[in-house]
Amino acid sequence: MVESAVQRHLAAILAADVVGYSRLMGHDEIGTLATLRALRAELVDPKIVEHNGRIFKATGDGVLAEFPSVVNAVACAVDIQRRLEVRNADMPEDRAIRLRIGVNLGDVIVEGEDIFGDGVNIAARLEHVAPAGGVAVSGTVRDHLGNRLDLQFEDMGEHALKNIQQPVRVCRVRLADTSVLARRALSLPDRPSIAVLPFGNMSGDPEQEYFSDGITEDITTELSRFRSLSVIARNSSFTYKGRTMKIADVARDLGVTYVLEGSVRRAGNRVRITAQLVNCETGSHIWAERYDREIADMFAVQDEITQRIVGMLAVGLEDDSLERAKRKHPENLIAYDHLLRGKRLLWTAGQNNLEARRHFEKAAATDPSSSRAYSGLAVTYQMEALDLSTAAEGKGAYDMAFDAAERALALDEAIIKLTSRWHGLASIAATMSA
Repeated sequence: MVESAVQRHLAAILAADVVGYSRLMGHDEIGTLATLRALRAELVDPKIVEHNGRIFKATGDGVLAEFPSVVNAVACAVDIQRRLEVRNADMPEDRAIRLRIGVNLGDVIVEGEDIFGDGVNIAARLEHVAPAGGVAVSGTVRDHLGNRLDLQFEDMGEHALKNIQQPVRVCRVRLADTSVLARRALSLPDRPSIAVLPFGNMSGDPEQEYFSDGITEDITTELSRFRSLSVIARNSSFTYKGRTMKIADVARDLGVTYVLEGSVRRAGNRVRITAQLVNCETGSHIWAERYDREIADMFAVQDEITQRIVGMLAVGLEDDSLERAKRKHPENLIAYDHLLRGKRLLWTAGQNNLEARRHFEKAAATDPSSSRAYSGLAVTYQMEALDLSTAAEGKGAYDMAFDAAERALALDEAIIKLTSRWHGLASIAATMSA
């Protein structure tokens, strides 16, 4: 039997996702989900239809849409951003929902209702380089658009986008309102401020990406325990993953004084971690270190990096604050490996929720003392309960989420109290059981 020919065509692709999604969810999970549903139903989806587009993929915090022309796609992106700023006008700065949008024109492969190919991948990468509340387009889109829309563009030069073979010329749509908002939102805080950029995976194996990401997240979490520090959320820092940018530009975009960057190389039973701390105001490296250890010493390395940074930035911290920063680590490295895999699946897309749960279950079975494994299980059950498509199973999922959260709390109370999501979860569970 002869296979049918692959269907290809040229399409304008729009990719959008929420800025600071993890921070918003941590602050108010239920309220954020309700706001996002309303945003989709009242603004994003209707505007895409109005501009003759169609959504072919949606995740918890983003959408991918196809348009028949770049005019439709860019006009839709700008329309959404401008109307979203009106919606945000009366919102507190830390509760406002903002989007990043990328638009690309390219060849795509059609498979049923879904679309694949570089045309889609580049749009998704462009979304990562777009400013909060802004729109970034490829040079191809800019060239095809010409003067057919009353817009001004800023040429940002060529960018090396992750997993894209050739550099891509990027242009940003000039939206005056968003530049003002960005300046207001990213003013330097009174406390020492730091962003932990994603540690590079130098292992030569893309499958080890989750390992370097997990170390980055753990260091970020450790630093977030210190009230004397202002730490940029993981979701904001990870927008720079795979991008080559000047540290000064990153610091300006994120509104920080210090940046930590580094790399991880894992080979067999050994791990090499390099890290350097940069003062972005002076451009000087104030601390750099390399750790070459047995894999079993990895947790000690993470604690050491964290304490060195805190010592540099937050002079005067009490000694017991450093002790509180050392949370318990699972002794079993197999459990930790499953924990990192589960976390990575949760960050990538909602459809990986069940697969993430399997890894958290394996982590908990291998190391019953791992509070983070039960925390991860609680999140997966809560996401299931909040999924409208499985509303009939909601009560059972909420009960499972509450049970897992209680287990995590009993194992390590300090970790759970770091985020308000668990207080919300407890109140939801109480309401469901009433």
